[in-house]
Amino acid sequence: MKKVILSICLLLGVTVSVEAQEVVSKNAIGLRLGDNDGFGGEVSYQRKIFTNNRLEFDLGWRNSNNVDAVKLAGLYQWYWNIDRGFYWYAGVGAGVGSWRYDYNRNDNNPNNDFNDNGAILFAAGDIGIEYNFKIPIQIALDFRPEIYFNSDDYREENFGPDVALSVRYKF
Repeated sequence: MKKVILSICLLLGVTVSVEAQEVVSKNAIGLRLGDNDGFGGEVSYQRKIFTNNRLEFDLGWRNSNNVDAVKLAGLYQWYWNIDRGFYWYAGVGAGVGSWRYDYNRNDNNPNNDFNDNGAILFAAGDIGIEYNFKIPIQIALDFRPEIYFNSDDYREENFGPDVALSVRYKF
């Protein structure tokens, strides 16, 4: 009888510990704060679609004295458990955006003014590490290189590396 009770307790303990380690939630929304070619912060949303896969969508915008821009990135990510809430992930994706640059020197010489606008199309990769707390909060640090295809004046190098820190609410 003692062996049966011990076996049941052991089985329950293993089941509870396996469930406790599954801390990746179905949805997460928050902020992704990085350089991102002058966009700075982005609103970030993640949606789990399979056991170890998810989609991430990031919307960034910039509104300053001379530049107005908006950018949307979508990524398909694979993630793997490292240990008790720590995960690492990698992904691929693409994005679109638009920008407008208006620079007026106010020196009454229209030749010194510069106005331009355009659209951007890019491919992106993503690699990072995240920690999922037992409370519904997730923090992540990632690197996202972006290659721009039609960025004549948006980025001269047609390449943009982006390192960011994310904080998201899980639900």
